[in-house]
Amino acid sequence: QVQLVESGGGLVQAGGSLRLSCAASGRAFSNYAMGWFRQASGKDREFVSVINWSNGYTYYSDAVKGRFTISRDNAKNTVYLQMSTLKPEDTAVYYCAAAITRGIRTTTKGFDYWGQGTQVTVSS
Repeated sequence: QVQLVESGGGLVQAGGSLRLSCAASGRAFSNYAMGWFRQASGKDREFVSVINWSNGYTYYSDAVKGRFTISRDNAKNTVYLQMSTLKPEDTAVYYCAAAITRGIRTTTKGFDYWGQGTQVTVSS
């Protein structure tokens, strides 16, 4: 059974930075795609970024491109989301997700496992 545990959320001022972590366990992830989504209060869950575990290929939503960086540490089975120049509109619960096949996908239906989420609040 795959388990994903997010950490690193918190309260930060606009313009600040945070790094989210997603610790993955339960299977070998070499052929997986790992993604980050977010869900603001009253809104649908939206795609943020995705990375292919095997080759490190990444893709970002337009809303975060140039400000956020996704990466992975193979030895630690952990995926990171480095968030910089944060804006109040980045406030949301951030979720880590895993897809059992590699490839870039940007919808929630493309992922098979989800973490519980971590709250990020950006104050103005």
